[in-house]
This record gives sequence, C-alpha cells and structure tokens, in this order.
Amino acid sequence: MSSRIPVIDLALWLSDDPAARARTADAVDAALSQAGFLLITGHGVGLEIREEVRQAAHSFFALPAEVKQRYAVSVGGRGWLAKGAEANGYSEGTPTPPDLKESWTVGADQPIGEAEIDAFWFQPNRWPQVEVPQLQPIVEDYLARMRSVADEVLRLLGTALGQGADFFTAHTTHPTYTLNINWYPGTGLVGEPLPGQFRIGPHTDFGTVTLLDRQQGKGGLQVWIDPEDGGEGWEDAPYDPVALTVNIGDLMARWTGGRWRSGRHRVLPPSPDTPDEDLMSLVYFYECDPHTMVVPIAGPVAHAPVDSSVYLRDKLYAISVS
Repeated sequence: MSSRIPVIDLALWLSDDPAARARTADAVDAALSQAGFLLITGHGVGLEIREEVRQAAHSFFALPAEVKQRYAVSVGGRGWLAKGAEANGYSEGTPTPPDLKESWTVGADQPIGEAEIDAFWFQPNRWPQVEVPQLQPIVEDYLARMRSVADEVLRLLGTALGQGADFFTAHTTHPTYTLNINWYPGTGLVGEPLPGQFRIGPHTDFGTVTLLDRQQGKGGLQVWIDPEDGGEGWEDAPYDPVALTVNIGDLMARWTGGRWRSGRHRVLPPSPDTPDEDLMSLVYFYECDPHTMVVPIAGPVAHAPVDSSVYLRDKLYAISVS
C-alpha cells in the first residue's frame, strides 16, 4: 500500500531544490496513475484548527433532530444532510441502502452574476447562529486555509502531468468548492447496518481534487487497489493524523485523458464491536471555475470535452435519495 499511496511532503515541492521538486512530481504522477490517492504533509493546516472544527460540528450534530431539521437540505444544498439523504453507491449504479452518516455542508458563496450558476454553485451558506455560534468563524477560517492548500496541490499536479504549474490553477480564479463535515456515529446510535449499507457506499469522487482530514477507526476508509496493479481489491487506507488524504475525482481523470485514475473508495459501516465509535471527516471538494471546458490531454482514453458545471451537477443529482 505504501508504495502505491505515498506520503508526499509539500515542503519538498515548495523548496528551492529542483531535484527534490522533480522527484516529488514524479512520485505524484506514479501514485495517481495507480490508486488515485496520496497523503500529503507539510501543508500547514495544524491539528488544532481541525479539532476546533470537529468540536463545533459535534455541538451541532448533538442538537435534537427537530432543531437540525430547520437546516435540512438535499444533496447539493448548504446546511444539514440527514441520515438517509444520500447513497453514494448510486453513482456506480449500485442500489445500496442510504449512507449511515449525517453531514453539515458549506461552500463557495460569492456569486458570479449568472442566475442559474449562482443558484446552485454559490448558494448562501446557512449557519446555526443561535444554537452553535462558534461554527461559522472556525469553518470559514478552515475553508480559507484549505483553498490555499488545494491550489498548491493543483500546481503540483499540473507539473506532475507535464503541463506546467498553472495548467489547473488557470481555472480556479473563482472556483466552486464544498466542505462536507461528515459525522459517523456508532451502532449505539444508528443501530445495526442493513445488508450492503455503508457509512459511505463505494464510489469515486466526481470533480477535480478532494482534500480529506479523517479519523482512524474500525469503520473507516478503504480504497480500491486493482489486482491488476498488484492490489488486493479493497484495502484499508493508510493513516497519518498529521497528513491530509488527497484523491482525484472523475473530472480530473477525464482531464488527464485517463492517465490518472479517479480514486475509488468507501467508508465501512459502523462495527457492532465498537458501538460507541464516533468518527468525523472533514471533506473538502475543490473544483474549477464555472463553465470550465475540460478538454482532455492526450492519454489512453479519448474522452470528449465537457462543461464542468453541467458534468458535476448531474453527478450530484445521481446520488440523491430524494
């Protein structure tokens, strides 16, 4: 696993050593060609702010259901996604039971002046100001830090692809992005999973790049490593509490002409052996500017160009239970 999902130190990428930068880019290219996943360190997002986000989010998730219902949304909205609202396995055509999680979702909220785009991609964020006033300032701080990291990762990816550091960031001047704070309570709260039910069902992400801060647990993240690449199918993802887990999505895989693989993954159901297990993931999805025409570079798969906004919206609709 470690050779296919390496730990990449961004400090080496940001150094003045051309050889170190080149080695880092080569390692990224190799990893994304196999599993579609990396771990990154040296990103500058400390453990303290991540814990503060979790504590504030826990305060919201602990509220009575009737209070949380005031902020309820469907997939693609800004606010609270209740347990049962989403089934990620649908994106693969697998009729799984709904995912065993709750989410608080926020994202880019500065409109561009195009009504249809603004209504979906730049919705106003909703905040439980009365119930959990500390949530907004800490999450907005986290969003700003993650956007900075995401752009640096894209510069590294553009170089690794051999297209230049600004190949992707040329399309992130006014990007869309979303943060899902996913809460995974144990069986003591949600009960026994149904057959085929996961905390998050098997899927690939839909967009450009995902930056994940996760917690280790028995019902945790697994990634698919194809046996043709020497893998064993589903394998437990490597974990480093300091690192961020990075994976690319379907849009990025298209953009590279199939040179890189969208990282397939799932989050295991809560285990009856650990009924009190309580995990929370901070999942930052970073996309490109609205209406970016994704024209694939030459690669093993001849994908047609797509409008990023249309492509991603259709993907989101596909996983909505409602």
